[in-house]
Amino acid sequence: MLERFKLVISLSVMVNISVMAASHPWEQINSPSHGSPNAIGTYNQGCLAGGQPLALTGEGYRVVHPERRRNYGHPSLLGFIQDYAKTLKAKGLQNILIADMSMPRGGSFSHGHRSHQIGLDVDIWFKTTTDKLTPSQQTNLRPINLVDSKNFRLESAWSSTHQQMLKIAAQDPRVARIFVNPVIKQQLCTHTQAKQHWLAKIRPWWGHTKHMHIRLHCPIDQPLCQEQTALAEGNGCQDLVWWKQQLTQPATLRNTPPAKPKPKVDLPAPCAQLLARPETKA
Repeated sequence: MLERFKLVISLSVMVNISVMAASHPWEQINSPSHGSPNAIGTYNQGCLAGGQPLALTGEGYRVVHPERRRNYGHPSLLGFIQDYAKTLKAKGLQNILIADMSMPRGGSFSHGHRSHQIGLDVDIWFKTTTDKLTPSQQTNLRPINLVDSKNFRLESAWSSTHQQMLKIAAQDPRVARIFVNPVIKQQLCTHTQAKQHWLAKIRPWWGHTKHMHIRLHCPIDQPLCQEQTALAEGNGCQDLVWWKQQLTQPATLRNTPPAKPKPKVDLPAPCAQLLARPETKA
């Protein structure tokens, strides 16, 4: 009876995985397309032509969870990651850990992200390492959590190193935004001079307690890439009152404006072509 039960569960999982895979065709593509690199569409509705894989090990960085095949990006993103890692290493920091970038041809994920679709987003863990990392460690390593969201405060794992990582990334002109948990933004607002320009790029968002999400500007030679709306004036610290309310108060007491239905946006035509092109299985 037990063996039959295990078989039923196993078959059920296989069916669910197959259905999920069929509904997310981008995850079935194992190789980038040929041709010039091109970020197409918006960060959460687009694709990536001519994407390139980030080497799993480089100066000042290590890639985690390579089995997901989410270590692809536009050359601009690869260049930023490599430069950023070398800068941190030169300042005496340990190797940073690179998590999700984009899939071989970008596109939507079945889980984990709505963005990361055009090869210009990267998640970088707050955890660092001095190790070279074995293949097993790259697959099984776990991040650290810096935030107690319910009490709107940082955990003891937070250090000045994390603030330095955020500041150096935000000062890079290639960076458009960096998404972090609102509690981390609060820390920066409290311990940073208000007029520092880089602080405005640090944007509070749900989750992001274990990593920073860095988003680059569209490269100037990419006409099909749609830049996100420009940041509002100011450093963004004034928004934290609302965020604290959302994270700490019961839902019945929150002053949350009703969500507006988002209009359906069709995938850019070049993305459909990327999906239709034959590719070599890895």
